[in-house]
Amino acid sequence: MTNYSKLGYQIKREIMNFTKIICVGIKRPEFKLICNMFYGMLESNSCHLSKISRALKEEITLKKTIERLSLGLVSFADKAALMDNYIENIRPYIDERTVFVIDGSDVTKPCSTAMEGLAIVRDGSTGELKPGYWTFEIAALTKSQKAPLPVYERVYSSKEEGFISEDDEVLRGLKYISRKFGNIGVKALDRGYDALIYYEYFIKAKEKFIIRAKKNRNVKYKDETINIMELANKFKGKYRMDFKDKKGTKRECKISVIPVSLPKYPHVSLNMVVVYGFGKNPMILLTNLKSEDKRLALTITKVYLMRWRIEEYFRFKKKQFDFEDFRVRSLNSIRTLHLIATVLTGLIALFAEKSAESLFISELIYESKRIYKTKKEKGKTKFTFYAIADGIYSILMKSTVGIAHFLAVSKPSQQLSLFTA
Repeated sequence: MTNYSKLGYQIKREIMNFTKIICVGIKRPEFKLICNMFYGMLESNSCHLSKISRALKEEITLKKTIERLSLGLVSFADKAALMDNYIENIRPYIDERTVFVIDGSDVTKPCSTAMEGLAIVRDGSTGELKPGYWTFEIAALTKSQKAPLPVYERVYSSKEEGFISEDDEVLRGLKYISRKFGNIGVKALDRGYDALIYYEYFIKAKEKFIIRAKKNRNVKYKDETINIMELANKFKGKYRMDFKDKKGTKRECKISVIPVSLPKYPHVSLNMVVVYGFGKNPMILLTNLKSEDKRLALTITKVYLMRWRIEEYFRFKKKQFDFEDFRVRSLNSIRTLHLIATVLTGLIALFAEKSAESLFISELIYESKRIYKTKKEKGKTKFTFYAIADGIYSILMKSTVGIAHFLAVSKPSQQLSLFTA
């Protein structure tokens, strides 16, 4: 029989220890806000302040709890310190082989009119134009489980004061992770970032990249400028790779590698990787990765195909915490709430990375009551975020008290934890 009291206590302790680590140097009221938000979002599976407040089970009126959380989000000014502490905590998971997946998303608010800086964005799900905000995020794939571990996030609006352009927002994020981690790892970007401004950045910063190219891109091949699709059609695939996509469909891919350069930078050699097997037209990747090993083409293709993990990450954050249905109005509140949801997703990613070695995480996944088609599928699930979050939810909802008693205790716990404060 599951000991829900014991598991609930351990979850609260993990939340508390993780919060202490990422709130070093942050004032006590802000620390309590972050801890309360973490706990409330995990127990309620929501970013509604009313639902979070109910989950906290405080001995004051619900209205007072909501007001306190709302004021805390509005006035929170330690976002940079919180993110810096979080980055230091996850640094051991980043090395030369890390893949940084980079992409933008949107938060649509079709029924809202009074929110600060509300702009028109393109809904990635429907393609329609709706009121909302843009987001830009970068996630590092962990070594063992290849779980997307967020390392940068920002919510922005084209209507806010000081906004320059989408390119400026992207470069801000790229420069941030460069400052924090140096030029290690490989940056994987979709064709929306096939623009000269990003090639120039990576070339000058001497960072490794893989960018999916657009059909209208021109390259230099044997001192001749040629359209990238025209050049790709001359090569039908020298190497073969069998691959299963995210839906489990098996695909037989044929891959070629062609040495090229950009017309503006003819002396900077790049590799153009042409991949057949993902539709009528080939998938074309441009990269500055080089090797004499014939497996380079396969490695580049596999690295890029890992990029879909950030889409799973976006979907998880929006679905699990119902993020698009937030009810705060000020842009600072929205940014604080998004940062908290991002760092909380990072905590779940750390849990996922330790799922193979931690009995505690295994119990969380067991409590999620997943349905597996086969025995082999059990334990080999590629994306365990939902199982871990649902397991935490099913345990915490049975708790009769919130996390206030942990915040009142000044003495550190003597028990072992996945995180040490």
